[in-house]
Parts: sequence; structure tokens; C-alpha cells
Amino acid sequence: MNKEEVIQGEKQYLVHTYNRPPVVFERGEGVYLYDTEGNKYLDFMAGIAVNALGHGDAEWTAAVTTQAGQLTHVSNLYHTEAHVQLARRLVENSFADRVFFCNSGSEANETAVKFARKWAGARGEERGEKSEGRGARGERTKTRLVSFSHAFHGRTLGALSLTHKQKYREPFEPLLPGVVFAEFNDLASAQAVMSDEVCAVIVEPVQGEGGIHPATPEFLQGLRQLCDRHQAVLIFDEVQCGLGRTGHLWAHEAFGVVPDIMTLAKPLAGGLPIGAVLVTEAVASAIEPGDHGSTFAGGPLVCTAAQVVFDRVSQPEFLQTVEENGAYLQHRLKTMESEQIMAVRGLGLMIGLELKTAAAPLVAAARDKGLMLVAAGDNVIRFVPPLIITREQIDEGVEILEEVIG
Repeated sequence: MNKEEVIQGEKQYLVHTYNRPPVVFERGEGVYLYDTEGNKYLDFMAGIAVNALGHGDAEWTAAVTTQAGQLTHVSNLYHTEAHVQLARRLVENSFADRVFFCNSGSEANETAVKFARKWAGARGEERGEKSEGRGARGERTKTRLVSFSHAFHGRTLGALSLTHKQKYREPFEPLLPGVVFAEFNDLASAQAVMSDEVCAVIVEPVQGEGGIHPATPEFLQGLRQLCDRHQAVLIFDEVQCGLGRTGHLWAHEAFGVVPDIMTLAKPLAGGLPIGAVLVTEAVASAIEPGDHGSTFAGGPLVCTAAQVVFDRVSQPEFLQTVEENGAYLQHRLKTMESEQIMAVRGLGLMIGLELKTAAAPLVAAARDKGLMLVAAGDNVIRFVPPLIITREQIDEGVEILEEVIG
């Protein structure tokens, strides 16, 4: 199919949930993409923070190819080696004691909410609280969830309930009951909505879709204390900011705070669909066979791919390079001379460029010049390139941006 056939075919056969630009990609190599007309693009979006090792990585490709020829899927009714190997890596290199695999970030956050509510219910039963924590008709009352302004946790119904932006929520209301929003980075606001009826607080250590806003250490530390005081679960959504993106293996490591649950997804399998929910033993002990499941999750193909990504990204020298290159990219952006720029913020290779004007026209103009960018909200350009990007490629991208930003 040529370019026009692909575009027309989409209009005819697909549900119209995306307004895609008239570009059809056919291959990628390293940090570059190539379309069907032979145009080359420097990729500063990495499939929205997914392609941590870039495109066509030789080791990743070889591992996936070999595994595809051996075993792809048997369902979660049976043991396979790859998901145990990946789970061991995640547990041995994090706060967690156990892992549940799923297929996406939204699904990971849905799972985290289910686990938190089951944990809250199990704790009440262990204490023999037949009536305490229950309403007049015996229903559980420790089910409330706290999320934050500008948060984005996914598009499925439960995850959407935790997502702040009204334009995402309104067409699908009523959503999951019992969700309350506090102000991000405002501990007093969080304290005002906390109570013993809250079962979980969910927060992104670095907000992604909401405009690349890092949390402050004091905020996350305060949330930890509030959760401990009210016997609630603290959930860190690291779907976008986790696994090396900030220059730390886990974004929360920069803040000195440990969660009870952490959700992962985007970069974990290097482009194949996967999600993971990391939990403490206290949370895991509340979950029993039949409480949750997934047909496709944790299959040998995606878990083999994820092992390659994890083994590379978790190396100290790799993480140090991400941190250094992220600082360099921030420096280049902060020294750009443009009246349109309001702020530059972020951690590692997760950076937001806040503008006085809308981001979409600049994203389109950059693409026409061969630079792939993605917005984060209305007036923020998000920089989430492959973690293998070099300083020379950063310079190349910033030079293109300087041309279009004026």
C-alpha cells in the first residue's frame, strides 16, 4: 500500500479516535524514523516514551525473533520461564516483593486500584472489624481514592476516574465513585482530603501528560506520612517516568520515598505491550487466586523483550548517561533565545518546554523539518527521546527546534 492508500484505508476501516498527520512510517533505525517517501526524522518522542533502546536494536530484535520461534503464548494458566526471570529482575532491583503482569499502563493502574481496595478490605477483616469501616448497610467505606490536579492515569474507566482533565472525563461520566482530587505539589490540599476512608493515594513522581511537572521531595514525603497515618496505600504511577527515564532506575528514587505499589508500562518491553504492578508483601498477601487475571499478560515473548531492556537500562553507566544527557538537553533548551518560551522543567530525558502559545503548531512545524515531538497538554512540548540519544543528536534536534520556534 502506498501512503494515500494507508491514509484512506484508515478513514474507511478504523474508529476515528486519533487525528493523525499525513505521514506513514515504515522503519526505524536507532533514534531515527523513515517514512514511506524516504524522509528521515529525528525521534524525540520515542513512541511517547516507549522505545527506550530506540528502533531496531540488534540485541532486542535477536531476542524477540528467537523467542517468537520457540514459544509466544500459553496463557496464565501455565508456567513459563521468561515471566519468572523478568519478575525476579524487577523485585531484586526495587522495593517490591512481588509483581503482577498486565498489558498496558491503564491496565496497571486499574490493577493497582483493585489491589488497594482488596488490601483495605482484608485489613479490616483481619482485625475482626465486623462493623467498623462499614456503612449502615454493611458496605465497605474505606474505598476512597485520592488523585491530583493535572494527573493522567489512563483511558479505561477506572484509570480515567483518576485522571484530572475534564475533557477526557466528561463524555464517559458517571465514572468510578469515591475519587477526590487534591492540588499536585500542595501537601495541605492533600491533607484536607485525607481521611480513614481513603484506601489509596495515586501520584506520578513526574507528571507526563499533565505538562511534565516533577513532584517536590517534601510533597511525596508528606504523602507517605499521610498514607501511614490513615493506613492507606501509596501508589506511584511510573508508567511514563519509570525505568531509567529520569536518570534513575525508578523515578521515586530521586525523592527518597518508597511506595506500597508502583505501576510500570511504556518502556518496559521496548515497544511491545506490557504493564507491571509491583507490590509489597503486605499488599500481595491480600490477593488470592481468582481475584484478578489476564489472558495475554506476562507472555514469554514480551517478557523476553523486557529482560533485554531492563538489563541494559539498569546499568549504572547507562543511567548516568541518561542523567547527563538530560541535563545537557535542559541546558540547550534554557539557553534558546525565544520570547515564546516560559519555562523548561523535568528530570533526566523527560523534559517539558512550556510556551506562551499552543504547542501543536510547533510540533507540526518541527515534523515538517524532520524532528518528531509530542505535546503534553495545550502549551507544553514534551521531550522523551530514546534513552540511547547522544549529545550530537540532541544538538541536531535543538537546532531544528530553533528554526521553527523563532
